[in-house]
This record gives sequence, structure tokens and C-alpha cells, in this order.
Amino acid sequence: MRLSDELRAWIGRARSRANDLEAAPGVERIGRVLRLGDGVAMVGGLPETRLEELLIFETGTLGLAIDLAEEEIGCILLGDAAGITAGSRVRGSGEVARAPVGQALLGRVVDAFGTPLDGGAPPSAEGLLPVERPAPGIIDRDRVQNPLASGLLVIDAMIPLGRGQRELIIGDRGTGKTAVAVDAIINQRTTEMICIYAAIGQKSSSVNNVIGAVRRWGAIERSLFVVGGPDSAPGLQWLTPYAACTMGEHFLAQGRDVLLVIDDLTKHAAVYRQLSLLLRRPPGREAYPGDVFYIHSRLLERAAKLSPQLGGGSLTALPIAETQAGNISAYVPTNLISITDGQIYLDPHLFYEDQKPAVNVGLSVSRVGGKTQAPPLNHLAESLRLEYQQFLELEVFTRFGTMVDERTRKIIEHGRRIRAVLAQPQFSPLRLGEQVALLLAAQEGILDPLPLDQVAVFRSRLAGWLAQRNPEALRMGESDAPLAGGSRARLIECLTDLARSISAGGG
Repeated sequence: MRLSDELRAWIGRARSRANDLEAAPGVERIGRVLRLGDGVAMVGGLPETRLEELLIFETGTLGLAIDLAEEEIGCILLGDAAGITAGSRVRGSGEVARAPVGQALLGRVVDAFGTPLDGGAPPSAEGLLPVERPAPGIIDRDRVQNPLASGLLVIDAMIPLGRGQRELIIGDRGTGKTAVAVDAIINQRTTEMICIYAAIGQKSSSVNNVIGAVRRWGAIERSLFVVGGPDSAPGLQWLTPYAACTMGEHFLAQGRDVLLVIDDLTKHAAVYRQLSLLLRRPPGREAYPGDVFYIHSRLLERAAKLSPQLGGGSLTALPIAETQAGNISAYVPTNLISITDGQIYLDPHLFYEDQKPAVNVGLSVSRVGGKTQAPPLNHLAESLRLEYQQFLELEVFTRFGTMVDERTRKIIEHGRRIRAVLAQPQFSPLRLGEQVALLLAAQEGILDPLPLDQVAVFRSRLAGWLAQRNPEALRMGESDAPLAGGSRARLIECLTDLARSISAGGG
């Protein structure tokens, strides 16, 4: 009898729980894998799938639908294909790909879906935003007018960058493209700018070197690294720059300034070409699909300076592209040049001559230009580019052994010192005051009496010398007026004394 009472009580509790449940109808769309190979799957039985919808395979691996046809769907895998075979079940999610966003991501190394790659715990995201988002409209944008200091004199003086700009860094392999971008990230250690580095198919050692450099010299607490490694699924590599941009747009919406480095879009285009060919899309020029321009334009157009009504934040994009044998007229480089607001071209000949950063001033341009340049620097850099270009032409002419007059010889010697001033070691960005002092020294001919190999000594001692003799020069700000009157005369006198001390062998 006791057992019967217990059974009766158990049935009563079960009925109570059943009454508390709310029954609701549900529809689950199930399809099957038709074909599979090399990171791409063809799926059938899901006719209601939307473009760029996430599909879930029975192993838990995610896929992204990017090719819709009547009978089958082309899907790129975003994870390991192990365990997936023809006939495997596929479920439609009804959701698009989303990336986590929030403050907790800063200082971390993650993939496009926020999975930690640094051995730490998963970051607690503030929300999820679609990786594909529309670019801000014209009404939502403001003029690009605030400078973004890279800390590299050759760029800040001759190819100035603005917050909200898209500036391409282009050059052959091994010419220092990533080094330029990393120096720009490191130089933001004295600002409040958020820095995001998106690596697409880069070697693990290269990515680790970037992270180590930022950790040692930069502000790692305001940096984020989104990595699609070479061993990742091609689909995940393809999503990496879009996810990184979404993570940056979260801070953009808060009115903050963001710097996004994409390393590099040449590999991104190659991954997309691989996926498109596997999906049997018609190939075009250099076997790229017809929409290879669109995949980059819709990404880079998301970089913007927002209007004050939307917070006034900015997202600056520094995409990197690799050329072959200096051919900047190839398909993908020309596409990117036409999308961006200018390019910084790194010349392999300058690099092999130990002129680093190896920026070719003649082929580099910033279409925002002097509108963003800090006034103290703009005033001194007005004639610098012309003088430097004149020197380069004369130097080529004199290589043929032609006799030159005294005036031409002085122009060449002066130009060589300008070139030496523009050379700069890696991981040593210059403050605005140091840049102004170096340009003033070059403009006034203070460096001309020095032997060429002593210009680097002048640059290395400059910061300490100014801190002792002219500290107000180091406190110069981006909104300060150009040097004039007594302040200019005092700085010239200070720089002249430094040059004399170096010539005399003093400290």
C-alpha cells in the first residue's frame, strides 16, 4: 500500500510539471549533403534558405550559404569537415553569421566568431552583431579632417592620414608593409584609439610577432587581434575581415576612434577565388569571380567618420595588399587602389638599399592630404615633397657620371639628408614635436654640415636634447598653430647646438 501511495504522488508531480509546460508548434528544416570537398558543400532539400544564412551540420560544424540555386545550395564550411559525408543531415538556422562585440574582447586574440585563440577563457560579449552590415550613408558621415598620426615621419609629413580614411598599404612581399601598420598601431599608445589587427592566412609566427610587438611597445589593453590562420577553414578566413570590422563598429557607434588593419586583402581575394571555383562560378580575369571588386568595396566602405549626431566616432581602415615584382597594375591591386582614398607604396629597391620604411613618395598619395595634417607639420612639409622629388631626379641624372655644378651638388647633398631624416627604425614612432624639429632642421639646412652617417645620431639624440633644452617643443599638439616668431627661433637655435655638439663629438 505504501508503494501505491508513492506511485500516486509521483504521477501527481509529473502531471503538475506537464501542465506547466507550454506546447508550441515548431518547424525544423532538414536537408542533406549532396557533395563535399575542400571546404565547400552542396546541400539539397532546403529550398527556403536565404543568402548568407548559417547552416548547421549534424557534427555541429557551421556553414554559410553563399550560392542559391533551384535544386541545391552552395555552402562554405566555417569549421572542420571531419565527420561530414554525402548524405549527412543539415539543418537551417534562420540566422546570419554574427560576431561578438564588447569591451571584454580588447587585449584578446580571437577568431571571427570570438573563439579565443590565446588560451584564455571565452570573452563575455555585450552582444552579437551581423558580420555583414551596410556602410554608413552620406548623410551619416562627416568630413575626414582629424589627423591620424602614424609616428612615421615620411607618412605624416608627405602622405598624411585622417581618422575615417581608407589608405592602402601596397608592395612586394617582404618590403615592410606589416611593419608600417604595426608602427601605426604602436603610435596610438598615447591616444584613446582602439586598434584591431585582422590577419588572413598569415603564418602563426608572423601573427605572434605582431602581437608581441604591440604587447611590448604599444597599448595591448586597447588592441584586438582577429585571426583566420592558414590552418583555419577557408570560409572562416574569408569572414575574418568582416567580423573584425563589425567588432570595430561597436566602438564606432559609441563615438570612439578605431584603427582597423587588414593583413592582407590579396590573400582574402585568393581564398574567395578558391571558394568560387569550387562552387563552379564562372571565372573572370586572373580566374577571379566577377564580384571580387564588390567583396572588398562593401568591406572598406564601412570605414567612415560619423557625423556629430551619431557620436562623431571614426573607423580608419589600413588594408594591406601584396604585389608581384612591383606590378601595381594587377587585377586586385588596381581594384583596391580605386576603392581606397590613397596608397602607400613600398618600393623593393628602396628596401634593399636599406631605406626603411621603403616608401616610394612619387607613387604614394593620400587623397585626404593636407586637410587632415597637423598645422605645425603642414607648414613645414609644404615644400618638402617638391625638394625631395627634385633631388631624386637629379640623383638619377648624376649616376651617369655627369659633371655637376656647385648649386646642383648642394641640392643633392641637401636631398640626401632629407632622405636620411625620413629613414626610421621600426618600433620607434616619433611624437609630433620630434617630427616638427626634424623637418625644421632639414628645411633650415642645419643637417647639411653633418656627415651623412651622423644624421641618424642627430635623430636618436633629439628627444633627450629637446627635453632638456626646449621641452615646450615636445608638448606640441595637433591643433597648435605653425611655428612662428620666437618659438621658431628658439627651436632653430636648440637644433643648431645639437648639430654642433655632434660635429664636435660631444654629448
